[in-house]
Amino acid sequence: MTDNATTKYTIGIIGGTGKEGKGLAYRWAKAGHKIVIGSRQAEKALAAAADVNQMLGASETVTGLENDKTALQADIVVLTVPFAVHVDMCTYLKPFVQGKIFVDVTVPLVPPRVTRVQMPAEGSAAQQAQAILGESVQVVSAFQNISYEHLLNDEEVACDVLVCGPKEARETIVGLVRDAGLVGWSGGPIENSVVVEGLTSVLIGLNKQFGVQDAGIRLTGLPRP
Repeated sequence: MTDNATTKYTIGIIGGTGKEGKGLAYRWAKAGHKIVIGSRQAEKALAAAADVNQMLGASETVTGLENDKTALQADIVVLTVPFAVHVDMCTYLKPFVQGKIFVDVTVPLVPPRVTRVQMPAEGSAAQQAQAILGESVQVVSAFQNISYEHLLNDEEVACDVLVCGPKEARETIVGLVRDAGLVGWSGGPIENSVVVEGLTSVLIGLNKQFGVQDAGIRLTGLPRP
């Protein structure tokens, strides 16, 4: 994969009917990427695509399909689903994502104690996805620490995004973070995702403590891109 400044991808967002998925779809579509929103029901995918197209002021920029068709069409597949369905969704998608980059946005939150870090046996949600999908899929972890409120609004976002996974794939996704109008940093191999995913529970706790919705992280001491 080459520099995102010139490369445009077909990005399939599984779970794209939710606010996080819609926010990513909106920002990537604005950057010129082709976006396909996936859902178990085509009607829901089409409705979500229509919502994003309305935000964009365009009629057919974003499309909607069933999850399997979305994954097959995409160059890059993005998973934005609750942790409760993570294993089932990864298992279902496995035959449709072989040879692709698979961006896992999932955080292992286990209600009701969502402010407590609770990792799966594999170490993190991203590592769980990698174990299920197999070695021919490049699993990358990203976007766990940014609130959808930021993504759905045309605003400068002060939060940074840490990206973990295989080197070449994570560099591609750092480029997509930039295309979304955010600042992304290479967070190292997929094993480091345990730290990034765990931070979400910390941020949720801070949101509750201060009565806000969009606590995030920002790295200091480094040259800003």
